[in-house]
Amino acid sequence: MVDVTEEEMDNPTFKRDTVLSDVHLHCPNKRHLMVRLNAVGQPVFLSYFKLIWNTEDSASGKHVREATTEREHKYRSGDELCDKDRNNLKKERELNSEGVEALLDNDGDLEVVRRPRSASDLEAEDLLRDRVYPVILMKAKEDAFEDEEQECTCSDVVKIEHTMATPLEDVGKQVWRAAFLLADYILFIRDTFRCCSVLELGGGTGITSIIMGTVAKRVYCTDVGEDLLAMCEQNVALNKHLMEPGRGEVKVKELDWLKDEFCTDPEAPYSWSDEEIADLHDHCTVIMAADVFYDDDLTDALFRTLYRITRNLRNSCTVYLALEKRLNFTLRHMDVTCEAYSHFRNTLHDLENLQDRKMKYTVEPIKLDFCQFLIYERIEQL
Repeated sequence: MVDVTEEEMDNPTFKRDTVLSDVHLHCPNKRHLMVRLNAVGQPVFLSYFKLIWNTEDSASGKHVREATTEREHKYRSGDELCDKDRNNLKKERELNSEGVEALLDNDGDLEVVRRPRSASDLEAEDLLRDRVYPVILMKAKEDAFEDEEQECTCSDVVKIEHTMATPLEDVGKQVWRAAFLLADYILFIRDTFRCCSVLELGGGTGITSIIMGTVAKRVYCTDVGEDLLAMCEQNVALNKHLMEPGRGEVKVKELDWLKDEFCTDPEAPYSWSDEEIADLHDHCTVIMAADVFYDDDLTDALFRTLYRITRNLRNSCTVYLALEKRLNFTLRHMDVTCEAYSHFRNTLHDLENLQDRKMKYTVEPIKLDFCQFLIYERIEQL
């Protein structure tokens, strides 16, 4: 348990050096339920993500179709409007036109009418602008959020504990769009992964491994940091209802890309046993990673780890990598660039051209025209 004062609980702040995933920022029609504080005092939230098995009935497409149908029905033909309706529409247009003209000055610029400034407005300017107080909903009763509790018993809801607005070193505790993209692809070709043994690098909250666990035989979800791995293990337990009986085993393990060996210390949490390492080398045929290419040093370390592991695999292996190209304006280039993505592409190119008598790597892009099973914004930078 973490000892915090009541004042600290009432005044959580998002600092300026934190980052927030767009998945949590644009989570549609859902409330973030704070469930606890983690070992380092960060608020932990519980979110529900619904799987859309009938992809034709996705929320966005359905709303667009309904709005289009209603608009076509209402304005299908001007002949269907009676004279009274035409007169009403004409008057409405005239009123709207007068209202617009009234808001324009002599030069045609729009004049914005501002409300009078009160004393409270002046006092608000004195507050620190970098202190943002998020609205946090806490569970106070056993019957609180009863709808969500009933919903999460269904086989089409993924429950994920996560943090929000973390420092860069803790971004693995959030859910990112590339993880959803990879999860979509897993579900799209799920028959390909049946009975497979899978390794995920940088699993974070574990959502991609959980989705893979619904079809694969065994998944090793790996990352670093005891607090992060504990959160990931909790998410695996929360989603046991998605796993098929007798299948879909997800094991949470530590794998540090900056070290050359697996952690085998029996006293260390999330360490590997000799049997598990042997099982990985003998049966793993799929490796995956999502949204882990944001730091050049970590990208280099991941590819070194990828090379070291694949060299020891008995079978050929397919590696699935998903990421989001994040564009930033840099003074060094005086332009909008994506340096992390460029470094990833260069390192991937070096791996493909690696001269190794034992190993040969082939890189193939995947078109993003497959179905979407999770609700998120599939932007072109994915």
